[in-house]
Amino acid sequence: MTAIKHALQRDIFTPNDERLLSIVNVCKAGKKKKNCFLCATVTTERPVQVKVVKVKKSDKGDFYKRQIAWALRDLAVVDAKDAIKENPEFDLHFEKIYKWVASSTAEKNAFISCIWKLNQRYLRKKIDFVNVSSQLLEELPKVTEESVPSGENQSVTGGDEEAVDEYQELNAREEQDIEIMMEGCEYAISNAEAFAERLSRELQVLDGANIQSIMASEKQVNILMKLLDEALKEVDQIELKLSSYEEMLQSVKEQMDQISESNHLIHLSNTNNVKLLSEIEFLVNHMDLAKGHIKALQEGDLASSRGIEACTNAADALLQCMNVALRPGHDMLLAVKQQQQRFSDLREHFARRLASHLNNVFVQQFTQALLQLYNRSYFLSVPGHDQSSTLAQHSVELTLPNHHPFHRDLLRYAKLMEWLKSTDYGKYEGLTKNYMDYLSRLYEREIKDFFEVAKIKMTGTTKESKKFGLHGSSGKLTGSTSSLNKLSVQSSGNRRSQSSSLLDMGNMSASDLDVADRTKFDKIFEQVLSELEPLCLAEQDFISKFFKLQQHQSMPGTMTEAEDLDGGTSSRQHNAGTPLPVSSEKDMIRQMMIKIFRCIEPELNNLIALGDKIDSFNSLYMLVKMSHHVWTAQNVDPASFLSTTLGNVLVTVKRNFDKCISNQIRQMEEVKISKKSKVGILPFVAEFEEFAGLAESIFKNAERRGDLDKAYTKLIRGVFVNVEKVANESQKTPRDVVMMENFHHIFATLSRLKISCLEAEKKEAKQKYTDHLQSYVIYSLGQPLEKLNHSLKALKLG
Repeated sequence: MTAIKHALQRDIFTPNDERLLSIVNVCKAGKKKKNCFLCATVTTERPVQVKVVKVKKSDKGDFYKRQIAWALRDLAVVDAKDAIKENPEFDLHFEKIYKWVASSTAEKNAFISCIWKLNQRYLRKKIDFVNVSSQLLEELPKVTEESVPSGENQSVTGGDEEAVDEYQELNAREEQDIEIMMEGCEYAISNAEAFAERLSRELQVLDGANIQSIMASEKQVNILMKLLDEALKEVDQIELKLSSYEEMLQSVKEQMDQISESNHLIHLSNTNNVKLLSEIEFLVNHMDLAKGHIKALQEGDLASSRGIEACTNAADALLQCMNVALRPGHDMLLAVKQQQQRFSDLREHFARRLASHLNNVFVQQFTQALLQLYNRSYFLSVPGHDQSSTLAQHSVELTLPNHHPFHRDLLRYAKLMEWLKSTDYGKYEGLTKNYMDYLSRLYEREIKDFFEVAKIKMTGTTKESKKFGLHGSSGKLTGSTSSLNKLSVQSSGNRRSQSSSLLDMGNMSASDLDVADRTKFDKIFEQVLSELEPLCLAEQDFISKFFKLQQHQSMPGTMTEAEDLDGGTSSRQHNAGTPLPVSSEKDMIRQMMIKIFRCIEPELNNLIALGDKIDSFNSLYMLVKMSHHVWTAQNVDPASFLSTTLGNVLVTVKRNFDKCISNQIRQMEEVKISKKSKVGILPFVAEFEEFAGLAESIFKNAERRGDLDKAYTKLIRGVFVNVEKVANESQKTPRDVVMMENFHHIFATLSRLKISCLEAEKKEAKQKYTDHLQSYVIYSLGQPLEKLNHSLKALKLG
């Protein structure tokens, strides 16, 4: 083992400036035995580092190599497994546990003992030794490094037997000195004892010389001691002077401390004064309202533009003073509390004055508008007066009164309304309610008179208006609807004079209806919608600006939200006493519009009922016009009042249109055939031609073309079915003739109009016409056309 130790020291540790202190031959526990060596080493340079190094023989077996090294400070536990019985196994706990089996128990004990001594000498952190015999854990001899001569081979293991073989190499200086001494003596190598004796004699001579030199210098030592005594006396005198100086400085220090404390108090006072001035300036700058603003709030003229501007500026300044963010503690100052109370009184006083003035403005505008309305429509309400002459004098143009001047005057107060909304919401809400009350009554009168004029223009004369039951401004239809006329089939004459119109929905004959009347109705209905649309949009824009309500753009698909709001006379209205929830300012705008224009929807429905009563064809015009205006309103705001109201009315128009189509089909089915009359072109076939021609002119480039296509499909099916029915029931006219003439007329009509959705029906009509023509020629013309008969048969068979 000694030879291995020297070899390891020479080959591995000396090049790394390390000394090998202990070694143990081990193998890993539980595995195939591959021997290696665990070495305890220390570095030769300071600071000393202690390591445990694992050394392994190379695969060729001719030299050793260093495999892994652990710092001793990383070792936590040394477990010897058994402190009583001899056991070669032991564990070292580094970052993980390494289990070893030594080649002998003695080597294991010697290695553990060395580790324990190194731990005691070099490490502050003590390692835990578990299951180790107390005899191995001996105290390390207290040998200081100063007591060990430089260059002498030192052993940490104390009395360890292997420490005898340890050595420390000489440095270059020591080797050079020894070589010089050996060169001066011829027998230094041949006779080492004589050389050592010579060196001992020379050492004794040098010691004697040193003693003589010390004795010779005794006199100088005495002189030096006297000088030291004198120096000590001087030092004492200097200390006395320094003590006196220190006393003087102490008094100066006390005076300086007093001055410093006085300066600190002065600085603290100045700092407090600056902070106090800053707080006072803050309160004065932010909570002081100018006298001009106070006067404007108390006495400002709210009728003039200059006075409104001054009041607006004063109200903004007051709001800023009231909303200033006070610093901690300001609210406890009496002056601040008094100023805040003064601001509150000013706010209450000005809010009352502003609310009272705006209420007076509302009343004044309402009275003025009613007076204008009265001057316009006075004679309409006078019993027995000729309304047609009144219409000519006062209502030549079908227009609604313009509220722009009223809006312009009120918009001057928009900023003040915003101030009132943020400071006193109760008064703001009261003004909103008063405005809605006044405007709803005003618009109700204006709109009802407007629709009354529209109804008079539609019916043409007072006599006609009485015929349709127009009374007052309510526009209710009180006329009775007569029973539908039954159709009689005639063989000749004009189709208008053959029978009553299949499309007649009331008690007016088809001869009274012409293109001019329908065009007139279309223009009047378009004028009504064109007047209502800007009126609603202008009022909605004014409400949002005057009452400071944001108009949010809603997503499509919310058009019928207004159906659930309180519309007054809406078809889907709430209970009058049930308050509506307001989730946003957008909802508030809608509620205000519904309250103000609550009469629009019922008046439109009455107008639509009148137009439908005059002529059921009018439902086509109304469907196209209403659809266009709904589409335009939805592009602006799908959830607006206008879009919602027109959408609700559009449902009624569409229902009337469907009813018109259903009645036409029903009247086709109720056709009665005269047994003595011949049958030619059936009236409902001619009426379909008229309907299709009119519908194509009306629905050209319309948004609701799909509804017309569906109506076409239903009507043409009814025409086909009822033509065959009449042909089967005809006694004076052959069936083939009836079918041939009518389907030829239907084919000609569809070919001329080019209705894309009826292409299949056009082909079917042509086929029916051809089939019945051939059948008539073959079976009804008889022998005079025998050759033609045979040719047609041959053609048919071919």
